Amino acid sequence: MRRALALLPMLALTACATRPTLDERLATFVGRSELELVSALGVPTRHYETGGEKFLQYDEQRTVALPGGFAGGPFIGSVGRGFYGGGFYGGGFVGTTYAPVQCDVTFALREGRVSGYSFRGQGCA
Repeated sequence: MRRALALLPMLALTACATRPTLDERLATFVGRSELELVSALGVPTRHYETGGEKFLQYDEQRTVALPGGFAGGPFIGSVGRGFYGGGFYGGGFVGTTYAPVQCDVTFALREGRVSGYSFRGQGCA
């Protein structure tokens, strides 16, 4: 029992640990070569060169499930008429819906090395 109580503060601290943000994860690529970037992330969706800079764009689109909720009433009608008559009053649950989310990440390369990045989209987390 004492051992379990001694581990409780450690467990509480690990519950507060968070993952690195997208910005923190992408920052690790700054200064790396184009080869290292492509080796880590795969072939980019598209690329563009202008003014001595090269841009590599990675697109991610996925579908997320949005849990349903309660659709409130009142709904009064013949639904639920039984032996004692009456009606149905209330609402019901709306089913799960699905929505596409996208995240576009663009890396800027100068002289073959990642010099910066940007990202946009509701799926960037």
